[in-house]
Amino acid sequence: MAEKIDQIDRRILDLAQRDGALSQREMAERIGLSQNALWRRLHRLEETGLLLGARRRVDAERLGLDLTVFVMVRTRNHSDDWIEAFRAHVARIPEVAEMHRIGGDWDYMLKVVTRGMSGYDSVYKRLTKGIELETVTGFFSMETMLEDRPLDVFG
Repeated sequence: MAEKIDQIDRRILDLAQRDGALSQREMAERIGLSQNALWRRLHRLEETGLLLGARRRVDAERLGLDLTVFVMVRTRNHSDDWIEAFRAHVARIPEVAEMHRIGGDWDYMLKVVTRGMSGYDSVYKRLTKGIELETVTGFFSMETMLEDRPLDVFG
């Protein structure tokens, strides 16, 4: 269910996701609020779960994490217990940046960020060991064209 927010809240959310390094003073000035008023709104947005912390992005390639693979997984088992076991299994693989349960021909999509093909081979072996999967295939990203785009909070 969507939260009730006004245009000022939307401007706060927009700025927060575009530049998490902004100080509260800078954000308050850009929005036209006092620092106290901004703090109260930020606190409310965090309390309601609309604003989920602050983080900075890391340049993966400069760290040597030069391969992104979208791993598609199909399984025959869809019980709640199996799904939770699979989620926990995948969560133990640090190279998995995202995991989605999806509809269509595949059941799950994982975003793996790692060091080259040998790094992916290691992830693949850990992913497929100790849990029953029907099919696993990888799609290798050649170029990231859009990434981490801010959500349209005004739409």
